[in-house]
Amino acid sequence: MKLLLNVGYVALGAAIGGALRYLATVYIQQRAGPGFPVATMLINITGSLLLGFLVAYLADTAVLSPQLGLFLTTGICGGYTTFSTFSYETFALMRDGEFGRAGLYVALSVGLSLAAMFAGFAAARGAIHLQRGGA
Repeated sequence: MKLLLNVGYVALGAAIGGALRYLATVYIQQRAGPGFPVATMLINITGSLLLGFLVAYLADTAVLSPQLGLFLTTGICGGYTTFSTFSYETFALMRDGEFGRAGLYVALSVGLSLAAMFAGFAAARGAIHLQRGGA
């Protein structure tokens, strides 16, 4: 039962975080113009800032319940940007002196994610080609 309740907290937070991301993207990008993904960059930066604050604050205080912590971190921050989690995990590896592992994590995460993006794009193009009667 506790697991389902925690999933509910995360799901509600993720819905709010996703909606905030969309609203922030529209607001920022309309003002910045189409030339550079300023909105995504600012969302990643602000999400990382917020998650860093929350993780440190929640670790050293008992002000918020574990469920509210899940709602705010995994839920809202996770829905707003998963880049914040990536940033925190990289930070945690570096804080623990695991610089090589942190570098590997960054290189693999970015490199393989870009490769996966290219592969997904190619797969979609192939599926569209087949759907339109291509051989």
